[in-house]
Amino acid sequence: MKRNFDDILLGSIELFCLAAELGSFTAAAMSASVTPAAVSRSVSRLEERLGVRLFVRTTRQIRLTDSGRVYFEQCRQALSQLVDAEREVTGEQAAPAGLLRISMPTPFGHFRLLPLLPQFRALYPQVRIDVHLSNSNIDFADEGYDLAIRGRAPEDSNLIARKLEDAELVLVAAPSYLQRAPVLQTLADLERHDCIQFERPSTGRRIPWTFMIDGKEADIVTDGGYCCSEDVLAVATLARGGAGLVQTYRFVVEQALQQGELVELLPQFGGSTRPFILLYPHARHLSLRVRTFVDFMVKHLSRI
Repeated sequence: MKRNFDDILLGSIELFCLAAELGSFTAAAMSASVTPAAVSRSVSRLEERLGVRLFVRTTRQIRLTDSGRVYFEQCRQALSQLVDAEREVTGEQAAPAGLLRISMPTPFGHFRLLPLLPQFRALYPQVRIDVHLSNSNIDFADEGYDLAIRGRAPEDSNLIARKLEDAELVLVAAPSYLQRAPVLQTLADLERHDCIQFERPSTGRRIPWTFMIDGKEADIVTDGGYCCSEDVLAVATLARGGAGLVQTYRFVVEQALQQGELVELLPQFGGSTRPFILLYPHARHLSLRVRTFVDFMVKHLSRI
């Protein structure tokens, strides 16, 4: 195997990552017990080797360039894997430890996973968790995530996909809206109602509503005066305020239904679902913290 990195270069990468994490050459120098000049030389050495600028430097701060951000995420992940490998071989990592980065949609995060995280960290306090809530897709390689939860499995064969849940959809509205709205008895009546829309971030298209008709799922295009994007929880908030009808996950509005803030509509056409899928990269040796967290999620979410 050809040797690509010497001790000086590996040290430079560690100092670069420290500077990127702490946002300062001085802070990185204090953390590593070296001088700020040594950190600056290390970064310059990397920039010369790569032929790109890694930081934008001003008199007051440093900021990663686009290239620097990509390089940082890759290097941070690689260094973390080296630490995990060393701990596993020496037997030091008896318990999961290190940083775990997770991306997930806002509804699943707020109503499913985030409430479980304190329980996980009570069991494994050495694991630090970085949570990214978004309905947009992420790139594992470029953004350095360990895990993601999404509504569909990508075609990328480099990812392992495990279904966590088939979440039931439900049509709801506030009593205040129903008092002034036309009667709703059939799916055709939706045309006369204000149907709150959600725009899918990945496509920019509005998501059709899905109903069960004669035992089969059917998509129906609706329309209305409100459209939300990015945060899918916004549609439920609008519905509670009396803005109109909305189709969303039952677990999002379950409490509002119990308290009478929302009313379930057209239950005879209900029962359609959308999946939530756990994704993580194929790896010959997953870190202990990732393996442990995957097992924890599957165990606890299977009870729902």
